[in-house]
Amino acid sequence: MTETRYIMAFESSADETSVAIVKNGDEIVSLETATQIKSHQRFGGIVPEVASRHHIEQVTILADAALEDAHLTYSDLTAIGVTQGPGLVGALLIGVTAAKTIAWAHQLPLVPVLHLAGHISAANFVSPIQYPALALMVSGGHTELVLMREEYDYVVIGDTRDDAAGESYDKVGRTMGLKYPAGKTLDDMAHRGQPNYKLPRALIDDGAYDFSFSGLKSAVINLMHNADQRGETIDHNDLAASFQQAVIEVLVSKTAQALDNYPVKLFIVAGGVAANKGLRDALTKMMAARPDIAFIPVPIKLAGDNAAMIGAAVDIAYRHGMRGDWTLNADPALEFEYEDE
Repeated sequence: MTETRYIMAFESSADETSVAIVKNGDEIVSLETATQIKSHQRFGGIVPEVASRHHIEQVTILADAALEDAHLTYSDLTAIGVTQGPGLVGALLIGVTAAKTIAWAHQLPLVPVLHLAGHISAANFVSPIQYPALALMVSGGHTELVLMREEYDYVVIGDTRDDAAGESYDKVGRTMGLKYPAGKTLDDMAHRGQPNYKLPRALIDDGAYDFSFSGLKSAVINLMHNADQRGETIDHNDLAASFQQAVIEVLVSKTAQALDNYPVKLFIVAGGVAANKGLRDALTKMMAARPDIAFIPVPIKLAGDNAAMIGAAVDIAYRHGMRGDWTLNADPALEFEYEDE
């Protein structure tokens, strides 16, 4: 009889404090998340010191709530898992410290994982990940194409050279006067507008898998500034549609190229920007032409940062023998391996 594994996982890499208990890597038993969006909105982005203070206030409360909702005690747990990086160092440190303390107090294995592995592993809550697999990881801090030839083997084949897609959404939204985070609002506006403004698509035909969104972001900001100087009116819905179309065309083009060049059984789209309706629709259309490859868009409710996805990644790492010790520290620059040039 297979042993049941209960993982308590902590996520605190940015502005979400989250604790979850995950069963066997594919079932969410409990998930408690405290968001900080309202605290950061007035600043137009995440303030690291504010984020850390919120994590301190919430992390033990959420751990207690996760156990209570799961009707479990610490003696029922198999391991404690935590996001080690990347992220804001002060924010990460709160989760790492909480996880180390609980693991030590209850003599449980401590399992650190990379934040991005969590986003990708959330696909396991939909269906078991088939290997080899390709993931498009797209969020506020990251835009990567990650190849997994087998379980617990993550290799980056494409990365952003400057701004991540989600970061560009927030910066463009701020220029338009939208509240942080601006991604969902821009997505909604894009569906009300027409892509009438000509904007660049960097690196779209370079034959590689890297991304660049800094030029696109600057083009939108310059367009708005120049129109303001000339006293012209910009249709914000049309500009949002033009911006979103440019982002999506690059993401889809690079992904399609990777799928054509790497034989995989499954394609996953994950990360906060994976909740974008325009992107999900475009990728669904792209995958319709590739019926031999399964497609899992991570559920919208799990696209943003959460501890359930970390629990799924921790379960994989635990089964592959990963263990941390009491010297474990946060690593804000932690990353996957990169494909050799």
